Amino acid sequence: MRRWNGWGDSANDYPLKPAGVAFLQRALGPGRPLPDASLESVLARVPASRLAPHPLIDADAETRLRHARGQSLGDWLAMRSGDFRVFPDGVAFPENGDQVRALLDWCQAEGVRLIPYGGGTSVAGHINPPAGERPVLTLSLARMNRLLDLDEESRLATFGAGTPGPEVERQLAERGYRLGHYPQSWELSTLGGWVASRSSGQQSLAYGRIEQLFAGGRVETPRGPLELPTIPASSAGPDLRELVMGSEGRLGVITEVKVRVSAAPRDEQFHVAFMPDWPSAVALARRLVQERVPLSMVRVSNPEETRTQLTLAGHERLVAALHRYLAWRGQPLDGKCMVTFGVTGDRRHCRHALAEARRYLRAAGGVTTGRALGRKWQEARFRSPYLRHGLWEQGYAVDTLETCVDWARVPQTVAAIEQALRDHAGEGERAHVFTHLSHLYAQGSSIYTTYVFRCSDDYETTRQRWWAMKSAASDAIVEHGGTISHQHGVGRDHAPWLEHEKGAQGLAALHGLFTHFDPQGRLNPGCLLED
Repeated sequence: MRRWNGWGDSANDYPLKPAGVAFLQRALGPGRPLPDASLESVLARVPASRLAPHPLIDADAETRLRHARGQSLGDWLAMRSGDFRVFPDGVAFPENGDQVRALLDWCQAEGVRLIPYGGGTSVAGHINPPAGERPVLTLSLARMNRLLDLDEESRLATFGAGTPGPEVERQLAERGYRLGHYPQSWELSTLGGWVASRSSGQQSLAYGRIEQLFAGGRVETPRGPLELPTIPASSAGPDLRELVMGSEGRLGVITEVKVRVSAAPRDEQFHVAFMPDWPSAVALARRLVQERVPLSMVRVSNPEETRTQLTLAGHERLVAALHRYLAWRGQPLDGKCMVTFGVTGDRRHCRHALAEARRYLRAAGGVTTGRALGRKWQEARFRSPYLRHGLWEQGYAVDTLETCVDWARVPQTVAAIEQALRDHAGEGERAHVFTHLSHLYAQGSSIYTTYVFRCSDDYETTRQRWWAMKSAASDAIVEHGGTISHQHGVGRDHAPWLEHEKGAQGLAALHGLFTHFDPQGRLNPGCLLED
């Protein structure tokens, strides 16, 4: 069963191994576990619904509680403490576009605010109900989760927007196809959510970001339906799909998504190599993508992430053998950087891609290690969000943030983000910070930074320290010309920094767009734009 106050299925766990606990105690000091609120105590705080009865709306207290928060660290602290503050007044579960249309019309007539809800995995405050006098309806697309059509000649698949990642791939695999979009939240996040937040998957080098996969679909707006035809290419004015991607529920509810699919690959492998230092690792990543080496993914961990990942994995014998091998190959053990890469396709393509990758690695001073560590990465690729539970039990909090910058700015941006987090950890406290490059482009790279810190003695002080670190890092991002979000969207948490990227004219244009489709301002107010 899905957890009400954390990530994923309660049957899945990711406890810290003893070596990991000792590592964090040395880095940060002994953890401070905070008490968790019980489900019963939180249910007692859920107020009566302000909505009139409706056959499609569930006003049960637990249903509303389970749809009140996303997965940001701020949401985590609210759920664990029991201080949710605001709950939706009801949750609707439409099964088709006609029911979504009916609910939109009802909200317009009743003066109800509406929040579209996909998998509930937002880490930027997308789905949190705003406080106010108007009632709030959360519209869950969970029942719109099927493959509706597959045009094999054009390789276009049509899905209900609430289809989660595993169901997308399962239903396509039955017909011999793959979408190939694998965000970290893949287990729970949905196709409509990927479009609404402009997400990127782990194997974007092969399959592209959602921009390359999204071919069209249907959006129900307060002014009526918006149809997005699947035209391969057009010069007929601005592409209306661009209005929908990244709109975060502000102009309507995405009900159907048409995506470009690929034949299921015959072979897929993941490998791990090591570079002697961070500058050479960054230079290798840049060269691999600019020279168009046909890999499906490349992830480059900086020295601290490399050390942390190898320690927290808990495979002491494997890591010891790895260190002996690297030493034998003349690789320094301090400062080394792990490079994880994938090859995907038919066997001939994979052999060629792997040979090319190894050629570039050798020329740059790297050492390949075979497939053992790559298999470990593949097995755990979607388990990282569960690590928050293991850390929390030991008295530590963890959060991530991400951006994307041109290659010329990557080193200084990483350094500035990490330093900002350390400098704002709180008086007498430390933050353990590490980074990787996870999505590569010829022009630049995404930057994904994780920071761990021990909890304070109470929830509110912990929350304040988190926000101070996140705000300082966000300031550092925009000061270095980075986007406030490469793959997680803007939501409410990142909205204060959006103007740095869009400018006053850009924000005004977005406001005008949303006002056109939603003149009464009922849809997800405060998300993306600060209303």
